[in-house]
Amino acid sequence: MSALYRFIHAEKACYAVTVLCQALKVARSSCYAWCEGEAARRARREADEALAHEITVLHIASRKTYGVPRIHAELRRLGRRVNRKRVARIMRQAGIQGVTRRKRRSLTRADKKARPAPDLTGRDFHAEIPGTKLVGDITYLPTAEGWLHLACWIDLATREVVGYAMADHHRAPLVTDALKMAHGRTELRPGCVIHSDRGSEYTSAELRSEIAELNLRQNCGRTGSCFDNATAESFWALLKEETGTRTWPDRATARAEVFDFNETFCNRRRLRKHKIFGYLTPAETRQRHQHALAA
Repeated sequence: MSALYRFIHAEKACYAVTVLCQALKVARSSCYAWCEGEAARRARREADEALAHEITVLHIASRKTYGVPRIHAELRRLGRRVNRKRVARIMRQAGIQGVTRRKRRSLTRADKKARPAPDLTGRDFHAEIPGTKLVGDITYLPTAEGWLHLACWIDLATREVVGYAMADHHRAPLVTDALKMAHGRTELRPGCVIHSDRGSEYTSAELRSEIAELNLRQNCGRTGSCFDNATAESFWALLKEETGTRTWPDRATARAEVFDFNETFCNRRRLRKHKIFGYLTPAETRQRHQHALAA
């Protein structure tokens, strides 16, 4: 119907509107109402184009990883009061979408002779205070020089990557070095629970000695169950999808990109869904906790 009204509007200089409406069998009142609303429609189109530009900038700043929820949250943080459905429509029309996750292969190799620590977490991946509960895991990144293995420790209160280490192997020193980094850069409280799977790296004497020295408590989930370490599994999927599914040219390049992702983007820039504070970065969540404890 809009096409008919546009035709009448274009031809009204040559023919009377009444004649055109009769010929095309449309109501003259509806045609006039459409013409009167043209200015408002033009303004909406211009507003949508401006919003699409803002969304494109935010999407590029997120490494082209944000979908509708986080784009909408970013706009609200910038003071833009915009409906989420409108954001979804504009992103769909512009062909802007977040990344999707790929399947992950398990790297866990349990040491059948080692006695695992008890499961103190019970799939409760929530902590009220930073430095009281960490989860850790190992993944691998493909490079032209071979695998680069990455171990991380994540604070469950803030979802911040507090410790990580990379090497061309996945032996016990890898996870021990990551734990030392976590202890050195953040305050791990006495009795802090250190959760992991039952891989041989985590049941090693070296890691257990380090945990005892730091006055922490070890906690292990079951072997082969991704749900017992869901937070770490989710982070690996996040890292691999948002850095891109590809092979790095060498380990040095992969190391640099992982460092940039953890320090610049993930901890300080990327919005997380937090149960209490909503869309905040891990660094902002830690600051909120610190202010709350100080108060």
